[in-house]
Amino acid sequence: MSAYVKPRWMRDLLRFLPLKSQFVLSGNIRDLQACEVAPGIVTAQPLTAALCDNLREAGYAQVVVWDPISGFTVAEGRTSLVVPAEDTLRSLGLSPVDAAAPGGIDMLAAAFERLVSLAGEPVALVVDFASRLTVRPETLSASEHNLFTRALVLAHQAKPRPAGAQRRPFFNTILWVVDKEGDLPDWLLIDNPRVRHIPVSKPDSASRRALSKVLLRGVPGAQEASPDVLAQADVAFVDGSEGLLLADMNAIATLARVENVPVGKIADAVRRYKVGVTEDPWLQIDREKIRNAEVFVRNRVKGQAHAVTHLLDLVKRAMTGVGSQRKGSRPRGIAFLAGPTGVGKTELAKTVTSLLFGDESAYIRFDMSEFSAEHADQRLIGAPPGYVGYDVGGELTNAIRERPFSVVLFDEVEKAHPRILDKFLQILDDGVLTSGRGDRVYFSEALIIFTSNLGIYRQDDTGERIANVQPGDAFETIQERVLTEIQRHFKLVLNRPEILNRIGENIIVFDFIRDDVGEEIFDQMVRAVLDDIAGEGITIELESESLAALRKRCLHDLSNGGRGIRNQIEAHLINPLARGLFDQNAKAGDHFVLTGLASGQLELQRQ
Repeated sequence: MSAYVKPRWMRDLLRFLPLKSQFVLSGNIRDLQACEVAPGIVTAQPLTAALCDNLREAGYAQVVVWDPISGFTVAEGRTSLVVPAEDTLRSLGLSPVDAAAPGGIDMLAAAFERLVSLAGEPVALVVDFASRLTVRPETLSASEHNLFTRALVLAHQAKPRPAGAQRRPFFNTILWVVDKEGDLPDWLLIDNPRVRHIPVSKPDSASRRALSKVLLRGVPGAQEASPDVLAQADVAFVDGSEGLLLADMNAIATLARVENVPVGKIADAVRRYKVGVTEDPWLQIDREKIRNAEVFVRNRVKGQAHAVTHLLDLVKRAMTGVGSQRKGSRPRGIAFLAGPTGVGKTELAKTVTSLLFGDESAYIRFDMSEFSAEHADQRLIGAPPGYVGYDVGGELTNAIRERPFSVVLFDEVEKAHPRILDKFLQILDDGVLTSGRGDRVYFSEALIIFTSNLGIYRQDDTGERIANVQPGDAFETIQERVLTEIQRHFKLVLNRPEILNRIGENIIVFDFIRDDVGEEIFDQMVRAVLDDIAGEGITIELESESLAALRKRCLHDLSNGGRGIRNQIEAHLINPLARGLFDQNAKAGDHFVLTGLASGQLELQRQ
């Protein structure tokens, strides 16, 4: 096992202790910090505890912590105190009770002066929650201004002195712990050679790996598990926790113990923690239903057998989990449905949603034509801090947080602004999206579907938009030309080849509606209209000549696919039929014969 290395921010702090009298720590300050408490034994500690142990190890006699609620306390570390805690607090002008002393901002300012002048072994004062010292750093109250002015002057007046066996120079150090650097007045920090800002970064893979082995020991089954199982669990834990904090890893291990998740399935505990779903919903889907789904789907999506098979394969892969143990927890499935208008792309997405949820409307749909403006991404992820709507959140991030197990449909994706497409990189690659509020939203349980009309048209040498494929072309030709144009669009027009790489081989090209398929769609739509009316107790018959005329009119031009057939049926059957039924005051039990469609003079004859 490789030797433990302290986090970079801690190494930076220890290196500059003899050079700077004050430090500002910001960033990931509320997370646990990985610390080596014994050779080869790493544990997670709060920031103040980690500071205490490392500062005492460096030669500090005491570490005093102040916060706005508790006042002054002497931090407890692994080593025993050289000087009693009460004596240290008295030396700062405080009145201690049980190693603690109350004190507000005025007492803190007074303690600064006493701290700097203390003799003997060095003492550090950690000002925790320092971001809460002021309401607005740019408009300080009298007491706030006094505090920071004293800190500024003392930063320059402080003198280092030799301490410890090696007689290294040390200050009596003040450490400010803030959320962000701007929470303190600029005039205290900027161009101040005695103050150093040290950002505390989120844990890297080395820190997560060091802590992972310790946390896994307490997970059910770890004591009996083989070295191979433990090694695989370690990799899954470290990879699955990418982007999370050490506090999150500690919580995941606790969740595994509480819900009795075995060490070999630690990735399941990571998933539960991220998305808040106790059971894996993909495992709850009726496998027999999916196994026999092809007939059901083809009954609704006509003439696209290859597309149906490909998308159902993605669903089966999502259910079985094949390829799901990936770094970053990518979505369960990604599909890019391309082809002419009205051929069933959106219908296929609805049908698959109906299979999974039992309700075709239970998918999350975004019409990307509404996101053509440059700043429309704020609708998806939410406005940044300080902007109107910041507290509302984004439409996409809110929806996924509420329903992590979902089908997410991005309709007509080519109409979105390229800046929006950049957001998809996070989703497709890592299965995560950071909202405007800074929250991480996980897509690891979602099935992502894009639809697009790309490749049906292209620009010629003069810049004019012309047809790239024709309804009479062979499907192999359509597929080749559409794929070529999609690749050209992403690589040359959008300059986003990386998005195409994330989609991979999951671009599914749809065929035009052919004559035989058009016949099926026509028959199904007409039957649906008559069945709806029959549901009201009214019987409608179409004479053969009228039906043939309507068929010819609907199938004359299939360039608009099934949507074009529906439009013709609405114009030449549904609208006149509704008018006739209304005029004749039709009611349940009536029987009509529809004639005259061939001549354009539709008549309803009551039988």
